[in-house]
Amino acid sequence: MEKKALSSREIFTIGLMLFALFLGAGNMIFPPFLGQEAGRHVWHGIFGFLITGVGLPLLGVISIAKSGGDLQTLSSRVHPVYGLIFTAIMYLAIGPFFGIPRTGTVSFEIGVLPYLPEDVNANGLPLFIYSIVFFALTAWLSMNPSKLVDRIGKFLTPALIIILAVLVIKSFVTPMGEPLAPRGPYVDGPFFKGFIEGYLTMDTIAALVFGIVVISSIKEKGITNKSTVAKTCIYAGLIAAAGLALVYLSLAHIGATSTQSIGMQDNGGALLSSAAKHLYGDAGTLILGLAITFACITTSVGLVSSCAKYFAKIFPKMPYQLLVIILSLFSMVISNIGLTQLINVSLPVLIIIYPLAIVMIILSFFHNQFKGYRAVYVGALIPTGIISLIDGLKTANLDVSFFTENLSFLPLFNEGIGWIIPALAGAVLGLVVAVSRRHTAHAAVINSSNEAA
Repeated sequence: MEKKALSSREIFTIGLMLFALFLGAGNMIFPPFLGQEAGRHVWHGIFGFLITGVGLPLLGVISIAKSGGDLQTLSSRVHPVYGLIFTAIMYLAIGPFFGIPRTGTVSFEIGVLPYLPEDVNANGLPLFIYSIVFFALTAWLSMNPSKLVDRIGKFLTPALIIILAVLVIKSFVTPMGEPLAPRGPYVDGPFFKGFIEGYLTMDTIAALVFGIVVISSIKEKGITNKSTVAKTCIYAGLIAAAGLALVYLSLAHIGATSTQSIGMQDNGGALLSSAAKHLYGDAGTLILGLAITFACITTSVGLVSSCAKYFAKIFPKMPYQLLVIILSLFSMVISNIGLTQLINVSLPVLIIIYPLAIVMIILSFFHNQFKGYRAVYVGALIPTGIISLIDGLKTANLDVSFFTENLSFLPLFNEGIGWIIPALAGAVLGLVVAVSRRHTAHAAVINSSNEAA
């Protein structure tokens, strides 16, 4: 039966589901590490992080809602072939190649590894066994997408919030210390470093992917009007964004105030583990392990469900349930290469594709203003793609010194976001070309009509 609108409680539940889908592995481990590295510059750094870790994902959800479709609908505005290829790459990156496997490895390394003797994990058997259980649970929860809201929004998310609150409140009541001097890039450019660190959460890409899950959840509740679906999706996005911002600020505070008590740590996972143990003793390790596990399983379920829905559309002869099993099995195998290797491989790829996603999202908000001219999208994305490719290859430690030396004149290039001005210039050039072509075509039609007369 068709409904005109959802109740506030239903919208809030969907918002909680989206919040939980976003709050996965990277969201938990990167903000505290940023806080420790940034020290007294933590709020400058976290502001940059919030732009790419919260603001852009919110814009991504809204852009999908406004487009009335999914990621492929949005990216096909550039060209249908580009839409297919770009969407497939995005789903594979956020899905079985990087995003989904990372949920398994992070939950293992933080939730299980601290309880194991140092020599037990040497052969990788514990991770292998854990990944089987983790991804079997993921597959089971993903089998019936219509129950995602109930399973995640009503049960898993409240549990996650309670566990996080226990950890965060303690860090404010009994602070571990004061923020120290910033380190590395956070000394001179904390905002830009935080901006780039936000890429690692993959949330802007995830927003474009999760859009299909949120829209499906809304429609399954009887809402079919496109305008109402879009508004509900936006409200859910705002709820999720508010939750993410609060979590990020809290975790950054833990990181920034932790150094005097636990020393400098190699990564956010180790930092959180040490901080939790300092705050609550051995019980803290258990509390953190539960929080990480809940966060990772919800994100894993959301990503598997989203990817299965997409590939079921591309390959209609393959049932959704079969795709869930294939994605879960593949992700299980990839997760066993380890967290460090996953991050090292995924970062260059994210550096390449993230700016393309950002530019496309921003342009979608001005789609009607520039009358949807394809040349605007093409003009903006070509220079963005070239510069982000160079940045990605540089991140992969490949020699691109010839290009970096000759492009260093670009504003913000050394900060890793040199694509901004070229993207803007390309969009303007594309608009000029599109308008010029339209005027030329219009003039040709008038001349043809006059000659016929």
